[in-house]
Amino acid sequence: MSSSTPSFHPIRLWGYICAAVAALVAGCTTTGPTAPPKTPEATTSMRPTVPPTVNTSESVSGARTARDYRRDAATHLYARNSARIYGGKLPPMLYAIGVLQVDINAHGAVTALRWMRAPSHAPEVVAEIERAVRQAAPFPAPVKMGKVTYTDTWLWDQSGRFQLDTLTEGQL
Repeated sequence: MSSSTPSFHPIRLWGYICAAVAALVAGCTTTGPTAPPKTPEATTSMRPTVPPTVNTSESVSGARTARDYRRDAATHLYARNSARIYGGKLPPMLYAIGVLQVDINAHGAVTALRWMRAPSHAPEVVAEIERAVRQAAPFPAPVKMGKVTYTDTWLWDQSGRFQLDTLTEGQL
């Protein structure tokens, strides 16, 4: 019988380290109130403004552009959804891909969600992504910009786990 030792991939190890650091950082913050229940108007592709929540945490973003803020937001979402992040390279065929634009006010509250490309074949994924974003509020306050609108692509596996394009480990 031959014994085999597990192989470690530097990219995967780096991903685990980043996830652990994000989880530690998330443990140092508090969350704001939960989002209000959906209204019938919220089922359209243009989302109404959500009442702002106050960012009671010390979490701030020093980003100067929406592109820079996207990385802070993605790291924040990973920390709040650590059990749902797909570790490693995604499979070649994904269940759903969606492009979501998120408006964040000066306090880190989500004020609007707009789908640039919704996975219309998977309405349950649309609902789950929106829920994940709203429950992750408050986001890091964009102190240098006052408010921000950022866009990210959600890469959704059939297992219900995901990666964001900003922090993806790629595909097989």
